[in-house]
Amino acid sequence: MDIGRVGVWQLFGRAPLPAVRQAATVIERLGYGALWFGESSGSREVFTSAAILLAATESLPVATGIANLWVRDATTMAAGAEALGEAYPGRFLLGVGVSHKPQVGGRGHDYANPLAATAGYLSAMETARENLEFHADPPVPTVLAALRPRMLELARERTAGAHPYFVPVEHTALARAALGSGRLLAPEQAVVLETDPATARATARAHMSFYLGLPNYVNNLRGLGFGDDDFAGGGSDRLVDAIVAWGDAETVAARVRAHLDAGADHVAVQALSADLAQVSGQ
Repeated sequence: MDIGRVGVWQLFGRAPLPAVRQAATVIERLGYGALWFGESSGSREVFTSAAILLAATESLPVATGIANLWVRDATTMAAGAEALGEAYPGRFLLGVGVSHKPQVGGRGHDYANPLAATAGYLSAMETARENLEFHADPPVPTVLAALRPRMLELARERTAGAHPYFVPVEHTALARAALGSGRLLAPEQAVVLETDPATARATARAHMSFYLGLPNYVNNLRGLGFGDDDFAGGGSDRLVDAIVAWGDAETVAARVRAHLDAGADHVAVQALSADLAQVSGQ
């Protein structure tokens, strides 16, 4: 599947469907390689959303970033992905992730070993695909929301690649080394088109505050050299500047190029604004 070098990442949230469809057509018309979208508590069901976006566009690839594996069993995940791949050949990419303990505990799931849960889920998906009475042609690629080395290793061994979220450029270099060649690496990059530092960082912190309450992201950032001082108050300037690219268009483009130079195959750009609530369920 060709998703180009740069795509758009968007959480549509409460946006009315006409606006969602219009956004998808604009993204396609602007020539982006793919449209990634998130799944959050209270959002539209992820495969339904993908079908809406695919139907609203003509050739734009659509990717889940990510479909929460705790929300649906492996048979449903496999069947949904294959159905979209059959209906829209070569245009659907399935991003799957284990989410976060605070977000899935209320569902009654055991989050004690997310790596083992993901590996078992991938095996169950493979079995489910084999038992389906229909298949997509070409096959639907699956990528993992992988951050740490062992999940990246699982992505390398069992899937088409990885879709890291909320990561600095330094993580992209480490992820490429872990994945090796031949696996898709498609990090998300949040951006703010604002040159005033105080305004840009305030917008970035409004976005980041939710994610800094999730242990998976915080632990990943600790492994990259950030500490408690960086996580306080919505994020230190150092952390904010590492996670969110802000400035003029050229400054933002330079951050995207930095990910590509570090080994990314594709960068999913998430544009933030001061009046847009950005709360994801990834």
